[in-house]
Amino acid sequence: MSLLICGSIATDHLMSFQGRFRDSLVVEQLDKLAVSFLVDDLQIRRGGVAANMCFGLGRLGLRPVLVGAAGEDFTDYRSWLERHGVDCSFVHISRSKHTARFVCTTDSSMAQFASFYAGAMSEARLIELRPIVDRVGEPGMVLIAADDPEGMVRHTHECRQRGYPFVADPSQQLAFSDGNLIRDLIDGATYLFSNEYESHMIESKTSWSAEAILRRVGTQVTTLGADGVRITARDTEPIDVKAAAGVTAVEPTGVGDAFRAGFLAGLEWGFGHERAAQVGCVLAAYVVETVGTQEYSFSHEQFVERVRSAYGDTAAADVAAQLVA
Repeated sequence: MSLLICGSIATDHLMSFQGRFRDSLVVEQLDKLAVSFLVDDLQIRRGGVAANMCFGLGRLGLRPVLVGAAGEDFTDYRSWLERHGVDCSFVHISRSKHTARFVCTTDSSMAQFASFYAGAMSEARLIELRPIVDRVGEPGMVLIAADDPEGMVRHTHECRQRGYPFVADPSQQLAFSDGNLIRDLIDGATYLFSNEYESHMIESKTSWSAEAILRRVGTQVTTLGADGVRITARDTEPIDVKAAAGVTAVEPTGVGDAFRAGFLAGLEWGFGHERAAQVGCVLAAYVVETVGTQEYSFSHEQFVERVRSAYGDTAAADVAAQLVA
């Protein structure tokens, strides 16, 4: 069965500010905000949530299918992803727009200011899933991440109509979406991914309680930053998984994408939710320790040892069996 990852493909322009943004902000004057920050460096990296997840899945030995839109400047990026196990055969290439750009500045407290240029991403609405499925096989899961909103809606509707199990992961698009759109994107999802702040935003904008959301999705997975992750499903006790220990945070961009990749890999390997979340937390640890969302590397043996140090021998043995296979 195939794993389709739908979402943005972008390049990240990442900058670091050694001070704290909050020291330069006057709360009473935010409506007149006009500030600049002298940054210390600039890193230009590959990114986009779908591409980040696909890279992580590829590093764990899977072959995900990337579903998204990019510009004609995607050639080198395509080669990079394909070298790391990602199927890019179905990426839509725009004839008139550049690949999307993410521009982000992170301060010393890990707070961020970011902007996003959609570019070719706006053509994701032109992509139909059925022709992809006809070629790669029935999907085990379709993850629908932040992307062109019309594209997200189209993919969600198609999954519901055709019976494809899907993961709702609206993340960055939540701030720009109204309640009706969010309800449409998450209703019927097998999994709903969000961070803690986003989970409250979903409840507020949809006017659905946490219990009402669980009646509409199979399982809710909420990342909690340094505190790990909470997994909630109907008629079961919540599962709390601690983040991997011994992490030195350098740059948080892409950490959530890596967790999702590891979690999905765990599900593909037949793991339960707790073990899948442990895989996700370890993969996320590699990302937060590097600048850039796809700059980390490890051998399978190193990954297994990190699982062992974080979650014990049984977890390590389970993961090792899958990576060897």
